[in-house]
Amino acid sequence: MTDTHDPLDTLPDDVAAAAFRLLVKHLRHRHDAQNIELMGLAGFCRNCLADWINDAGAGFDKASAREVIHGMPMDEWKAKYQAKATPEQLARMDASLKKNAELG
Repeated sequence: MTDTHDPLDTLPDDVAAAAFRLLVKHLRHRHDAQNIELMGLAGFCRNCLADWINDAGAGFDKASAREVIHGMPMDEWKAKYQAKATPEQLARMDASLKKNAELG
């Protein structure tokens, strides 16, 4: 259920789009923020953003959507920046994802 009184919904689309682009550019710069850590803390990561742009109607295939968000092909990004996830990181991610179920 959407909160009809959420101020977020009053943002003009151009402002929301600009903020989204700034978020993506920030994540492109902060390669030290691993996807597994983002998932463990906030329940989303760069790959989720790629899925969400498609859910919003971008129409990309999965690989192309991820390239838009990562700024390069996913395989290249993983080779350059993705570290192996630790068991602790995986456990935090699993716990965090359970909280996402509350979003409905």
